[in-house]
Amino acid sequence: MLDPKVFKAYDVRGLHGTELDEEGAYAIGRAYVEQFEPRTIAVGRDMRLSSPTMAAAVMEGAADAGAHVTDIGMVGTEMLYFAVTELELEGGIAVTASHNPKEYTGMKIVRRGALPVGGESGLNDVRDRALRGLVPTGRRGTIERRDITAAYVEKVLSFIDVSAVKPLRVVIDAANGMAGAMLPPVLGRLPIQAIPCYFDPDGSFPNHEPNPLLPENREFIVAKTRSEGADLGVAYDGDADRCFFVDDTGEFVPGDFVTALLAESILAKEPGGKVIYDVRASWAVAETIKRAGGIPLINRVGHAYIKHRMRKEEALFGGEVSAHYYFRDFSQADSGVVPFLLMLELISKSGRKLSEILAPYRSTYFITGEINTPVADVPLKLQEIKERYAPIARISHLDGISVDAEDWHFNVRPSNTEPLLRLNLEARSQELLDTMCAEVLGLIRA
Repeated sequence: MLDPKVFKAYDVRGLHGTELDEEGAYAIGRAYVEQFEPRTIAVGRDMRLSSPTMAAAVMEGAADAGAHVTDIGMVGTEMLYFAVTELELEGGIAVTASHNPKEYTGMKIVRRGALPVGGESGLNDVRDRALRGLVPTGRRGTIERRDITAAYVEKVLSFIDVSAVKPLRVVIDAANGMAGAMLPPVLGRLPIQAIPCYFDPDGSFPNHEPNPLLPENREFIVAKTRSEGADLGVAYDGDADRCFFVDDTGEFVPGDFVTALLAESILAKEPGGKVIYDVRASWAVAETIKRAGGIPLINRVGHAYIKHRMRKEEALFGGEVSAHYYFRDFSQADSGVVPFLLMLELISKSGRKLSEILAPYRSTYFITGEINTPVADVPLKLQEIKERYAPIARISHLDGISVDAEDWHFNVRPSNTEPLLRLNLEARSQELLDTMCAEVLGLIRA
């Protein structure tokens, strides 16, 4: 089973058994090798109930096409990126459906250097080959097992001065995802008082879905951080390549503010560097980067676009509102563990509570977060927005429509997968935010 619609803009994702099964996984593994001709690849998988058989099928397909496959087992997605670079392999596939519900399966596919394969960089060609059917090559490759955990732990710890980290009290919600397997060897090297929650990898997700972007999935980490009197709360998504923070009061920290804090921390170590951020972000990001002596570069949303731009610009760091954080020294790839370590170091060195560090941001930048609205005609609605605001603000079409005025700005983007518009709006005061939000949403929903 291989439904063409499982091939998305950035990855492969669909319902296991009805849209994508092991036969389809075999075809994708084989088509990937036939398309790009890598001699060596890594394959890793997450904890989903279907992932062991799906990963085995991918590896068989890749080996049948002639590749030598390194099976790195059950790992966080970023460990697959690390393996491809560290072992100097020519590609890799992570079998994961990230934060999606338990019924889903999927893949994140990369080439040498962990360069992502997306719709505009070869994934559509892989799709076409896989759907076309496969011709036996007669060049069977090999499959070997390898554990990269120790090398990975050394790599992520190299981003901070471990001796600077104080014995902070930290609640960590792994959501029965890959953070539960990936973090323990890292935590064993840190002086913090970790309070691990839902660390048992379980693809049935018995406690809550592994998607901390949804407020209902953050209720646990917020309550637990408060009840434990913790200095910090951290929640992970399913494949653990994203981490989300709540401060010592239990208040959620938006991804834009995290990007600003991490950028400041990284620029303190390497002044003058370039930092990439996405079109949805708060003014806090660009203004903090400039204040820290860096060069802010705005970019369209999506990990494939950000990773390509990071290579092109030789940027130090990149951050997205959705809590994807990218590091030049981690193959320009996203990590969920490196931001966690940097945040521990940042809080420890500052000698202040995270809520105190964030107070100037919260009193200066007022943001809505992302608000999704179904619309009947996406292009028509975008045109209406453009016509309404063009006379009074600057309009940009880098990604959807961005509208910039003196005291407020917003971005409206269409969804890649459904007839939705996604609004992110910011203003210089809460009152102005409320007014503008009501106005723009009124136009979108009219």
